[in-house]
Amino acid sequence: MPISIPRKLSRWAVHTAVSGAVASTLSSVAVALCSARETGRPSAGVNAASQWIWGRRAKRHVRASWRYTAVGYAIHHVSSMLWAGVYEYWCTRSPTRGTAGKLGKAAAVAALACTIDYTVTPRRFRPGFERHIGRPSIALVYATFAAGLLAAHACRARGKRLTRY
Repeated sequence: MPISIPRKLSRWAVHTAVSGAVASTLSSVAVALCSARETGRPSAGVNAASQWIWGRRAKRHVRASWRYTAVGYAIHHVSSMLWAGVYEYWCTRSPTRGTAGKLGKAAAVAALACTIDYTVTPRRFRPGFERHIGRPSIALVYATFAAGLLAAHACRARGKRLTRY
C-alpha cells in the first residue's frame, strides 16, 4: 500500500530542499572565497565543519580532501536544510506579499541560525569556519545564506507567474 503524504507537507519538503540547496551552495561559496582571501586556502573554511566527525584536526586541515572538504560541505548542507525548513515553514504559516517581507524572514532565520550556531551549540558542533575567517566574513556568509533562501523563493514565485500566461 503506497504511503500518502499530505500535499502541504510534500510542497514544504520540496521547497525546503530547493531553498536549502541554493542557500547551502551560495553560503559555501562565500565561506570558500572568504577563506581564500583571509588564509590563502579556499577549502580551509569548508573543511572546518567536518570537526563534527573528525574533531579538532578538521579545523587545522587546510587542503581540499574528500575526508574533510566533502564531509564539511555535507554537514553544512544538512544544517542548511534544517534552517531552510524553518524558513519555508514560516513562509507557509504566515505568508507575506512582496520581497520585503520575505527578505525580513530570510534575514531573521539567518540571524537566528548564526546566534544559535555561536551561542547555544557546543563548540564541536559549531560551523568551525570562524577559525579561518573573521567576524565580518562570518556576517557575509550568513547574509549570503539569507540571500540564497530569498533567491530560491523568488525563482519559485517567478515560475508561478510565468506559467499563468
